[in-house]
Amino acid sequence: MATPTFNVLITDTGERYRCRSDQTVLAGMENLGRKGIPVGCRQGGCGVCKVAVLSGEYQAKVMNRDHISKEDEAAGRVLACRIRPSSDLEVQVLGSMKKNVCYVRKPAA
Repeated sequence: MATPTFNVLITDTGERYRCRSDQTVLAGMENLGRKGIPVGCRQGGCGVCKVAVLSGEYQAKVMNRDHISKEDEAAGRVLACRIRPSSDLEVQVLGSMKKNVCYVRKPAA
């Protein structure tokens, strides 16, 4: 049986990418191939991959409370390295990762 795959929309840029239910949202984002996406520790300890899940369902692992409070988590503000999609998702990039993920290169003149 194939592993379910879902679409993740980064609302800041309008980009979509496919993410398997057995991979983290951050791992799927890395597959965009964009240089400079800060992936930090990939275990929730550094907090650089903070996102707000605006819609959709996901499975979450324990969040480091130094970076994500209980209130943040209840409001959908989570670490992309600690969640796996259970449906299509819409996410907004927060914090230090925003400048690299949302950077739009201007065409050469």
